[in-house]
Amino acid sequence: MSSVILRDIVKRFGSFTAVEKTSLEIPEGEFVTLLGPSGCGKTTTLRMIAGLLDPTEGDIEIKGKRFNDIPIHKRNLGIVFQNYALFPHKTVAENVAFGLKYRDVPRDEAARRVAEALALVQLPDVGDRYPKQLSGGQQQRIALARAIVIEPDVLLLDEPLSALDANLREDMRVELKRIQDRIGVTTVFVTHDQSEALAMSDQIVVMSDGRVEQVGPPQEVYNTPASEFVAQFLGASNILPARCTARANGHVALDSDVFGQIDVPAEKAPLVVGEGPAKLVLRAEKLLLAALDTPANGEIAVDATVETVDYQGQAVRYFVRAGDAQLQAINMIDQRPFSEGAQVSLRLRPQDCAALPA
Repeated sequence: MSSVILRDIVKRFGSFTAVEKTSLEIPEGEFVTLLGPSGCGKTTTLRMIAGLLDPTEGDIEIKGKRFNDIPIHKRNLGIVFQNYALFPHKTVAENVAFGLKYRDVPRDEAARRVAEALALVQLPDVGDRYPKQLSGGQQQRIALARAIVIEPDVLLLDEPLSALDANLREDMRVELKRIQDRIGVTTVFVTHDQSEALAMSDQIVVMSDGRVEQVGPPQEVYNTPASEFVAQFLGASNILPARCTARANGHVALDSDVFGQIDVPAEKAPLVVGEGPAKLVLRAEKLLLAALDTPANGEIAVDATVETVDYQGQAVRYFVRAGDAQLQAINMIDQRPFSEGAQVSLRLRPQDCAALPA
């Protein structure tokens, strides 16, 4: 069963089209992320689901009912905004109970549900405090408790982690997914952060310029991008010109100036049809650097020169020159990374490659 359905949704602001004709089905109980850069239409799409914006064209269905003309206060939706939007003059308990007040929930039941929501976000003892007495991470949890206490049909999250520092963001994304799994509420999450989308989502909807580029589980979207935009935006990729010479026996044969012939698994090149120009997609972490005298062990190997070293602690990002191409490779390191100017062997496995039509 689909909890949210968008049918040919369009949103225009004057002559500007923020969301092109978009259709999407969000299954019941799933965590679905709208992912893309600023201005791609993801927040506009979320705000149309919420009722904060009216679609110019198309229909929005929630739980099988058309919601286009239903105002926001009559949609049973939980919403967490980027700035949390807590009332500074109300206590934490009063903030969490705010939505229950307008649903005529009896006082005793409201108190019970507030206590359960605070326990769920692991802040059971802060009901008497005020938002200013809480840390950013605690405020984020309170905003989430306020959204889920009403037992919403759909939970909408508009970049709720963006105001947190890096370490706290990682902790909170684990916590947020734990809570969503426990209560089983259909969730639509908006972010521009690829790592958040990959770590938390059941399905990722990649958007660009108001259009949906690809929809699928994280591993599918990451390993089999449907467009060059998806390949470049989700992770770090090298995209090289190539030519498809054959498609047989479950493989697509590609000729590349840098690596020669590569037999890419057909499931990673579903859009490449027939012979002709194509694009070879190489994820940066799948390109491995080794000393020149290291045995290849069935890998494709070419000589390369390290041009730039971007040391990142446990990993290092290399920019290397192989023939006329500059490539980036992200490798884990045990001791010291290769230095700039080093001559290395650049390795890849055919099964780690993907391909797109030119």
